[in-house]
Amino acid sequence: MTMKLSSVVPFGRSFAEYVKMFALRAEDLSKSILGVGDGPASFNAEATVGGAKVISIDPVYEFAGEQIKERFEAVVDDIIAQVKATPDDWVWRYHLSPEDLRRNRLEALREFLADFDEGKLSGRYQVQSLPQLNFQDNSFDISLCSHFLFLYSDHLDYQFHRDSVFEMLRVSKEVRIFPLLTLMLERSPYLVPLMDELHCSGYSVSIQKVAYEFQKGGDEMLKIVKY
Repeated sequence: MTMKLSSVVPFGRSFAEYVKMFALRAEDLSKSILGVGDGPASFNAEATVGGAKVISIDPVYEFAGEQIKERFEAVVDDIIAQVKATPDDWVWRYHLSPEDLRRNRLEALREFLADFDEGKLSGRYQVQSLPQLNFQDNSFDISLCSHFLFLYSDHLDYQFHRDSVFEMLRVSKEVRIFPLLTLMLERSPYLVPLMDELHCSGYSVSIQKVAYEFQKGGDEMLKIVKY
């Protein structure tokens, strides 16, 4: 047992983590990107500075930046404590220690908060959530879903996962999801049946190794492409 969470927590990742988690290349970053469930990640802020076109969606964006910060502060101590209690369940390569993990999460939060108000006004941060999105068909080239689908398999059932993935495929030409493990470091029980359904529906589906691993064994993403 590695992590107990009663709900989805507002933990955001950095641009560098997104690049590794989703194997993003320069040509990917030149495309239109939808970040699904980004929370207080700094990916949008950093990518925008680099000229990328990114829209992030998350229900937490209904709150003001200070409120999002308070929600982060309410859970961070418990999460770091759980990580410290299970050191062998984590790969200390990108994050060098629990303290370094905390610093990296705080830095992502700071960059997000510095960008949030302006980004929300310009439409880069939108209050939306799966499994129904308020975008037209094929609005994006790529949808990225970080640390939500599959990770919270104990909280969200197969139908939610299925509907969410097909909805992302409605609005984008390609979907990438990371990680494929649950909070208990197990392959999500929904992964194989969902891949089978996607294959039968005519999509190209593959599991790809990536250059990021924090959960032990969590170095794979699911890539789904429309033919």
